[in-house]
Amino acid sequence: MGEQGPAAQADPAASVPHDLIELLFFAYRDFVSDPDRILADYGFGRAHHRVLHFVQRRPGMTIAELLDILKITKQSLNRVLKELVEKGYIELRTGRQDKRQRHLHTTAAGQDLALRLVQLQSKRILRALDSVGPETAGTVARYLTALIDPPEQANVRGLLTRP
Repeated sequence: MGEQGPAAQADPAASVPHDLIELLFFAYRDFVSDPDRILADYGFGRAHHRVLHFVQRRPGMTIAELLDILKITKQSLNRVLKELVEKGYIELRTGRQDKRQRHLHTTAAGQDLALRLVQLQSKRILRALDSVGPETAGTVARYLTALIDPPEQANVRGLLTRP
């Protein structure tokens, strides 16, 4: 019986599409590779990229909101945020209603870098969609959403609909 024997059937991992797992690893590797090269010139890494991306997309978000999106510790965010602020890519503004809150905004340099990175990744995504047909974008979006933990899917969809 080989691969289809009782032991293979009892193990749920035996039916996992290994090729898709590996394709996802390779796709992610290459999706982040262009930004990684640029970020390295600034002494930044992927954490810096994620912070810049979300602050650029949601100017005025609070640190608490960013922590909720990134699902990282406050300590991890503080280190990255401190570097981005010190190097002039992000600025913190005191809340108007609540002076304890800090609202995040990209500076002109932060906007330029964030847009440069997103343009690289947009080109890669558009090239991939062209190869499978632009009409598949909705299917790809549903597939990627389905990979997200179910309790988080509604939160993510809500983030995508906000500027």
